Amino acid sequence: MHLSKIRLRNYRRLADVKIDLDSEISIFVGANNSGKTSVAHALHFFIGGARDRVSFHDISACRWSDIDAFEAGQADAALPVLSLDLWFGVEQADLHRVIDLLPNLEWQGAMVGVRIAFAPRNEDETLTRFQELHAQAQEAVADLETPEDEEPYVAPPRTLREYLEDELQREYEFKYFVLDEAQFNEELEPNEGYEPQELLRDQGRTGKDIVNSLIKVDFLYAQRHLSDSEGGSRAEELSRHLSRYYQRNLQRHGDDYNAIRALADSEILLNQHLEQVFADTLQQLARLGYPGLTNPRLMIKSALNPATVMNSQDGAHVHYALNDEGLTLPDKNNGLGFKNLIYMVVELLDLHAQWLATEEKCPPLHLVFVEEPEAHLHAQLQQVFVNKVLEILAAEDDAPDGFHTQLALTTHSPHILYERGFQPIRYFRREGKGIAQASKVLNLSEFYRTTANPSRDFLERYLKLTHCDVFFADAAVLVEGNVERLVMPQMIAKAAPGLRSCYLSVLEIGGAYAHLFRTLIEFIGITTLVVTDLDSANGPADEENEDDAEPAGGDGEENEVAPGSTCTPETPNAVTSNQMLAQWLPGRHRIDEPLSVEDCCKELPADLSRTGAIRVCYPGTVTLERNGSQIERAGRTLEVAFAFDNLDWTQQAANRELKLRVRTPQNLEDLAEKLHNKVHSSNYKKTDFALGLLAKDPDAWNVPHYILEGLQWLEATLGVAEEDEEQQQGDAA
Repeated sequence: MHLSKIRLRNYRRLADVKIDLDSEISIFVGANNSGKTSVAHALHFFIGGARDRVSFHDISACRWSDIDAFEAGQADAALPVLSLDLWFGVEQADLHRVIDLLPNLEWQGAMVGVRIAFAPRNEDETLTRFQELHAQAQEAVADLETPEDEEPYVAPPRTLREYLEDELQREYEFKYFVLDEAQFNEELEPNEGYEPQELLRDQGRTGKDIVNSLIKVDFLYAQRHLSDSEGGSRAEELSRHLSRYYQRNLQRHGDDYNAIRALADSEILLNQHLEQVFADTLQQLARLGYPGLTNPRLMIKSALNPATVMNSQDGAHVHYALNDEGLTLPDKNNGLGFKNLIYMVVELLDLHAQWLATEEKCPPLHLVFVEEPEAHLHAQLQQVFVNKVLEILAAEDDAPDGFHTQLALTTHSPHILYERGFQPIRYFRREGKGIAQASKVLNLSEFYRTTANPSRDFLERYLKLTHCDVFFADAAVLVEGNVERLVMPQMIAKAAPGLRSCYLSVLEIGGAYAHLFRTLIEFIGITTLVVTDLDSANGPADEENEDDAEPAGGDGEENEVAPGSTCTPETPNAVTSNQMLAQWLPGRHRIDEPLSVEDCCKELPADLSRTGAIRVCYPGTVTLERNGSQIERAGRTLEVAFAFDNLDWTQQAANRELKLRVRTPQNLEDLAEKLHNKVHSSNYKKTDFALGLLAKDPDAWNVPHYILEGLQWLEATLGVAEEDEEQQQGDAA
């Protein structure tokens, strides 16, 4: 049996989310403040059934208006109900465990469900009590004098919302309901008119008892205090934690008479005893393989009077063996990363042992939340932890048949995603603003199932190669290549400084593969800017006129142009080899078509791309002026487009290291043609251009026009545009 799905409503920013849980490990990812940790808090609150763990502000802000509407007496208005639906995947052998949740004797489904609701005891009585208290408060202050220039004082509680801020725990209660899978569709939406059956107390078992007989939820929060300070209650020393673990779960001294005698006779024998007792635990820790050749070996040594070591939290200390001759250092001499790794594994083993040691009927399902396991761990340790943690728990072979442990990790680490791939990822996407802000949870295993190859395999391999951080970003910037990636930070600082306050994921994808990202970008709905090249190439010959054409210079074999070869954007019948432009946006193949499209063809607004808006920017036609002449040209790539937008500056001798200077051009057209040929010659190094540009004063050059437009669009879309100094000074005046 395992927890298959949950649905959470009206809890914080999780106004209505459905989350599919992997049977082994689920990884919650998303930008900051997207609701990942709130899932753990919600499970803690609902399954624990403790009203003192909730406050009014745990109600989704988008539901506060419902309270105002109910207070005003609007038709069909009701107080919000916070609820958690738990759907358990069960097999035939598990039916006796879930007998209380079977909706009827004819049940033939694969899942059983229970709803835990935190709902008003009686909303009409709640409103009446508020109105009475409000009237009493106003009566009490009726005789107070009010200055002429002030509004009359209204005593609290002024509104039903304000009343519930103080009285929510008294006015609300937990209710439990059986859910019938047959009454729900595949999206977990109930059939119209369906009312679940309430679980009432039956033979002494409440709904809370039934839920707690099925699942135990534990939490390992990110705030793991690993300081070596002995003062203050917040200090959490690794050695003390191991001592507590010893007391709870390992062999007690009352049953180990040989150890008691050893304690009385010799501290050496005590250390041998501790080494033997902790051998399995330390062996499991060793399986994590702390990277490097000079790793310290872990050992446990007594630190106090042997007679009190087993009853004192300070009785045993972790030491690190320096060599085989017995030289050791205490745990405080090692790094936070190693201590955090040991702490998490020991804590998980401790929670696992406590679950199995439950005195009454042990619930068959153990769900453990680990918040940000990457804290203090470098990349290799993060990957090792997420790979080995299930193996470590599985090594505890004392779990009865049918008992199961599931893990849920919240993380901001792309290195953890690197190891697990798409399928366990649950992406928390922020939606809305202000009081309407909420989150939606996307199941990447669904993306994995519905995305065909080669896109799916390409994207997974790309993630492994780049440690992609797009799942944690406010927006994504897909760039053509390494040159764009190198110069993009400086261009952002010049063109759209407001973007520096955002978390941008800059992905180097290339024009030939950009369209493969379409399915992923549109699935997760992240706002995206694509910066790409025109990549003009000679199109196939016109079959109708091919026989009539007379090539220049005799038979013309030397002048024949091969289809697909590089050419300037102005070449007749030129096409784009950039699959982003041809297959995604603007979806045009001939070069003259993307050069002439309106902005609406380069952009998918938010409502058409599910959530995040998408825009592509590429070099457009610009006017070149020099020595009194003027022509219009478009750059095929960034380098040419940069030269066109900074024509005089790039032709100065002082900037020759950019490799864009053309010596003695005959005219402006000759200059444009030679720039194109130079950039596309085999000996031109584009990285040298990028590094040379970074060495220049950024105030001396202009951001290419197409990139300027794209960055300013992204800045405006994210709502982070900064006013320039002149405008701010004018507003202040």
